[in-house]
Amino acid sequence: MSVISSKAPDVLSSRSAVLGPRRQLEVAIDIAAAVFVVAMMGLIIALPGHEAGPFHIMFLAVAIAYGYRMWPLIPTICATAVITLLAGWLMVAHASAGRLASPELAEIPLMPLVLLVMVWHARRRMAAVEQLKAMAGRQLDAVDREREFFRDASHAIRTPVTIARGHLELVETAVLEDEVRSDLSVAMLQLERMSALSNRLLAVARLDSGGALSKQPMDLGDLIDEMAANWSANSDRIWRVRTFPTGVIRADPEWIEMTLDALIENAVNFTPLGGVISLRCDRVGDRCIVEVGDSGPGIEPDDLPHVFDRFWHRKPPYGAMGTGLGLSMARSAATAHGGALSVRNEPPGGAVFTLELPAT
Repeated sequence: MSVISSKAPDVLSSRSAVLGPRRQLEVAIDIAAAVFVVAMMGLIIALPGHEAGPFHIMFLAVAIAYGYRMWPLIPTICATAVITLLAGWLMVAHASAGRLASPELAEIPLMPLVLLVMVWHARRRMAAVEQLKAMAGRQLDAVDREREFFRDASHAIRTPVTIARGHLELVETAVLEDEVRSDLSVAMLQLERMSALSNRLLAVARLDSGGALSKQPMDLGDLIDEMAANWSANSDRIWRVRTFPTGVIRADPEWIEMTLDALIENAVNFTPLGGVISLRCDRVGDRCIVEVGDSGPGIEPDDLPHVFDRFWHRKPPYGAMGTGLGLSMARSAATAHGGALSVRNEPPGGAVFTLELPAT
């Protein structure tokens, strides 16, 4: 007896350990459904003349249980047939003895049909859920592959670009003919573009990974004043800067600076010499609003939905061709901060990009 008593708990505990929480729930539903069906059958026998109530409740309970525990199709149909035949036989017998009104017998085929419709609907829903899971899995795989591509491409581009720039900078110190120096300037410009592409590819990969932000207190108005001063020193445009107090916000200064830098760069590239670039910062309720406007040609209505798409860009009339990642990266950074980035055309001409950030 001592041996049996000592091993029995171990066997039970090992079996419960094998059964996971989901499986334990399924077994509990199976037992509860079986007990309930037997109880309703007992009521059908014990309450002649009142069989309709237990009959309805029995099939309703099985239908509810099926919503939580999807049994295999063939066993479900067989169990439904057995319950229907047994309960139907009892009800027909009571009707033959005059204990049950004959019209009540119409419920015998009706309730199983309702249950089978429930089974059909639940299985269709489960199939749709599985399809959605499969689609979501493929999309996640695609996002992971895209993130890895951005990261790997960034590192692959950065090393040869750095080496090439080093050699060209050595050549640049030598005495060169004007035509050669012009060609050298073009090569350096293209390497600058590739370096910018590499940096933005890496930035996009960091943002997509979800762990790129390091929020800290910062003054948005001071940052805009500083960036406006830096950009206006090397740009022959008219700068109109208006910053209203926004208070200290919590954000990642590096990413906000990169976002504003991309917006200002876009404004410079689409604003003619002598044109106007406007920067405005204000606080509205619980949001900080930054607007970057230009006096360029604006954006075609058909192009507006694609402005923030990755690798999509327009040919800037007053600047070099971009990478197609700056505005996309800016929107991703805004979204990562819980904000938003949008664009609109102004009636007089030009585009206005609006950056919204949480003020707290």
